[in-house]
Order: sequence, then structure tokens, then C-alpha cells
Amino acid sequence: MPRYEFRMQRLFVDAPLAGDQAVAASKDQSNYLLNVLRLAAGDEVLLFNGRDGEWRAKVETPTRKTCALVPSEQTRPQPMAADFDYLFAPLKHARLDYMVQKAVEMGASRLSPVLTRHTQATRVNTERMSANVIEAAEQCGILQLAEVCEPRALADVIGRWSADNATRQLIFCDEGEASQNPLQALEALKAAGQRPLALLIGPEGGFSEDERTLLRRQSFVTPIPLGPRILRADTAAVAALAVVQATLGDWR
Repeated sequence: MPRYEFRMQRLFVDAPLAGDQAVAASKDQSNYLLNVLRLAAGDEVLLFNGRDGEWRAKVETPTRKTCALVPSEQTRPQPMAADFDYLFAPLKHARLDYMVQKAVEMGASRLSPVLTRHTQATRVNTERMSANVIEAAEQCGILQLAEVCEPRALADVIGRWSADNATRQLIFCDEGEASQNPLQALEALKAAGQRPLALLIGPEGGFSEDERTLLRRQSFVTPIPLGPRILRADTAAVAALAVVQATLGDWR
């Protein structure tokens, strides 16, 4: 795959991308490009839409408030879509923003808020989550936009798992595991053969005993520990995503 260009501004646009087909920048994008970055006609940016790869585009017909972006060449093709579900108990405000951004950077393709007994934030702003998905993709050269799902109760997610997910294996971070090393369980999954994966991170207060029992009795669930220390939920998210991607995912 061509190397990611770090020096050019990248923008997500919700429009088809093809050579010489102008795309209108949004009001906020125009303001940022023209008044913050001080770009002028002929300057270049990179565009992506999650479907058509990445394109080099020129700024054209700028006014004080608007501009058009005209793609000239594709710099990177759209990669094969990732298939890695990330399920999590929602956090509050800035920590949820951080978790969403890191999950996108670490390769999650779907973000699913899951309501548990000890979930602290039961109202989830999915529009804000989507904005964080786009921001992370713009900053990190990611071409696939993670899907943002509506919140669901844990019991509902588990009850419908076989119908919704078929062969997908759910890895959940269980602080009650006797061991401290997650690699043994993950290597066992690896030996059993590749299958679609999902990862579940619980709330700050952990899963209740009833929830742990529900999860552990499912054949599609694999519990893993995350070391000898108690981690904050947003820290656990990064640690778990890293160890799963390194063992079973696209870091191998």
C-alpha cells in the first residue's frame, strides 16, 4: 500500500470521489481551510469518504466562506474492510471521546455501546461518537470509517448474539480471571482457527456477578485477564485492543 502522506491536510467528505469531479466543502471545512490554514486556489488537500480510497484534490473557486475541492489523482485505494467489533460500557464526556478515538486508531470497524448494571453513562450521544470517528480517521490516515451503533443492554446483546453474529467470537475482559496473562486464552483461539472477532470492555465498576456468569456460560465467549493491576476502562480498552490485534488481528 502507498505510504500515508503525513504533511497534507486530510478531510472526510460525504460525497463520491472521482477524478475532476468537484466536491463542495462544508461551511466548517471551508472556514478551516481558508481562514485557519490560509489555503488559496491551487493548494492541495487529501480527501476520503470511506468508500473510494484517498484522493489528492486542489482548492478551487475560493471565496471568503466557501470553496470547491477537485480530486486529481487517487493516492491510495480503498483497503479491504476490517471486521472487528468493539463493544464497551459507555463512559462520560471526554473519556468516551478518547475511547472512541483510540478504538478507531486501533482498527475497530464497529463501535457498540453496551449498557451494564454498573454503567455510569446511560445516555450516549452517537452523533458525537461519529464526529470522533471522523476526527480520528482524518488525523491517522485511516480510510475505513467505523460504524457507530445504538446502545443496547448487555442481556439483549448476548441473547441475540447467535442470530446477529453467527460465528463471531466475543472476547471479554474479566477482572475475575485467576491468571494475569491474556496470551494463553488468545493463543488457544488462534489455534482453533480464524473467525470474526468482537471485544467487550466493561464499566468502571466492572461486570456484576450475574453478568459475569451470563458471559462465561456462552460457548461464543472467551474471557481474558489484563494483567495484575486494575485499569481504568479507557486504559483497558487500549491494552485489550493492542493485545488482541497483536495476537489475532491485523498486527501479525
